[in-house]
Amino acid sequence: MSAYEKGLKTKSVPTDHEHIVLTFENNRLATQLFGQFDEHLAMLEHRLGIEAIARGNTVDISGPADATRRARLALEHLYARLEAGERIDNGDVDGAIRMSAVEDQLSLPTLDKGGRLAMARIGTRKKVIQARTPTQDAYIRAMDRSQLVFGIGPAGTGKTYVAVAYAASLLERGAVDRIILSRPAVEAGERLGFLPGDVKEKVDPYLRPLYDALYDMIPGEKVERAIASGVIEIAPLAFMRGRTLSNAAIILDEAQNTTPVQMKMFLTRLGENSRMIVTGDPSQIDLPAGQTSGLIEALAVLEDVEGIARVAFSAADVVRHRLVEAIVNAYDAADRRRRSAPPGGASATVAGRRRP
Repeated sequence: MSAYEKGLKTKSVPTDHEHIVLTFENNRLATQLFGQFDEHLAMLEHRLGIEAIARGNTVDISGPADATRRARLALEHLYARLEAGERIDNGDVDGAIRMSAVEDQLSLPTLDKGGRLAMARIGTRKKVIQARTPTQDAYIRAMDRSQLVFGIGPAGTGKTYVAVAYAASLLERGAVDRIILSRPAVEAGERLGFLPGDVKEKVDPYLRPLYDALYDMIPGEKVERAIASGVIEIAPLAFMRGRTLSNAAIILDEAQNTTPVQMKMFLTRLGENSRMIVTGDPSQIDLPAGQTSGLIEALAVLEDVEGIARVAFSAADVVRHRLVEAIVNAYDAADRRRRSAPPGGASATVAGRRRP
């Protein structure tokens, strides 16, 4: 039974205004649900334009009918996670608010049989990764269905993080024997030969985001042992040539910086019982001027190939600081103005090829 159904009462008033009272049985969990100094309720108020007042283990919610419905869905979902022993933070609250908006907009199973939000999730040894946007939900479901998935879009949308979480979950439940993480090693005109150290020391800085995501999913000592034994391999793209990768979860990050030859080489490494996830942002290409991106070409060439999923993220899916979404939107607007300006016009020099 949902928290709403357990609630004391539901009362509608004229116009589109609604008032509901939700009661949560466990006082300790209700305190965690509302947040320190009711900060989670404050997020609901700010984002949905409602009023939410906590009294012990109950919360009074009033505001526009659709907004109060979304607040109820978000709170019930978060409370169910707390009951399952999970912890929630501001990011989880933000995700629940975003997902509460899509019940009638997307063909996703957004509600379970109990009337709660049913967001796609990935279980790893250290944490449960839950979709925080409708596109993340579609991304996780696409990885369940397809052997090859392209995740494209701006920074901060969780493309790489979610992909690494999915790979870690496949390894932990024995669905694959190893994880292979790769990305182009040379970016923004820098050359590996200018960096000190051996090959591993040269490429590690470029692969650090993949390491960071791994350590978030798997205990550190297990990551180190898996890397030492070859169960987890983190390597630059050049090391993939000539291999057939079977029984593996394979991720190519920053794929916009591959050449067409490199991309074809990588995609044809896919072997039996493997999953491949390719992530990148077509707006952040660091290849020399005039060089075609392998990611952009692959998306066009493979558009009609069955069994390949393509998930496009946008600025609305940014799950970092709220300012990141605004920054992405501002740069997108500048890019549109630059492209629409007449040659040689004042707007032609706005922004470079790469967004910071």
